[in-house]
Amino acid sequence: MINKEWMTIVAKEQIAKDTIEMTLSGSAVIDTAEPGQFVHINVGTNNTNLLRRPISIADVNKKEQTITIIFKIIGTGTDQLSKYTVGQELDVLVPCGQGYPISKVTMKKALVIGGGIGVPPLYYLAKQLQQKGIEVTAVIGFQSEEHVFYESKFSEIGSCHVVTDDGSYGFKGYVTDVLDQVDIAYDYYFSCGPTGMLKAVSKKLEDKKGYISIEQRMGCGIGACYACVVPTSEPNGFKKICKDGPVFEAKEVVL
Repeated sequence: MINKEWMTIVAKEQIAKDTIEMTLSGSAVIDTAEPGQFVHINVGTNNTNLLRRPISIADVNKKEQTITIIFKIIGTGTDQLSKYTVGQELDVLVPCGQGYPISKVTMKKALVIGGGIGVPPLYYLAKQLQQKGIEVTAVIGFQSEEHVFYESKFSEIGSCHVVTDDGSYGFKGYVTDVLDQVDIAYDYYFSCGPTGMLKAVSKKLEDKKGYISIEQRMGCGIGACYACVVPTSEPNGFKKICKDGPVFEAKEVVL
């Protein structure tokens, strides 16, 4: 169930170039947040940035009733959000969308593959998989070394491979290149990132079982406006990313 509430910023830090980590304190409703879900934040003031911004949930602390979000400053909305300071409140819809269905699948080993701002939701996912006794391997991709974040956090959970477009850190190339160079055993894969990356991952791993989370600008965030739809593998079918997703079975949608 989606709830609207005012959440207080209790921590804020720049963790990479143009990348902000922010921790929000709220009610016990965050206990229901699942890996892969997102929050929809009102960042506007007066007549600016009227549409809410969807930001993936990177972590949840149920004891302290906080959630952590990570976003990159890439437009006026995220720039405005980055200007909020500790102690201020944000108007938030939480939790939104459908997460990774890890309670419905059986596995011993999992592969998480993220690119850029698609990396954050995979951290909370990896933590939840680890708690279930599942071995996790992470492949995370960034533009360059100055954009890299959370490598140490993923390494605390399992094996972590970092790749950068320019080769300034870790492997050089794309996340799919790492899959050619490193032998990784897994039962399911879980991916989040730009559409181009998701298409490449889905094609590369078309004989594997997996789930993808689609990054998309949204209007309402609750499935009412039809602003974010994706075709399905069924004839003339479509799904609403904000409500039916953002997580889908890899073969369920056509990117």
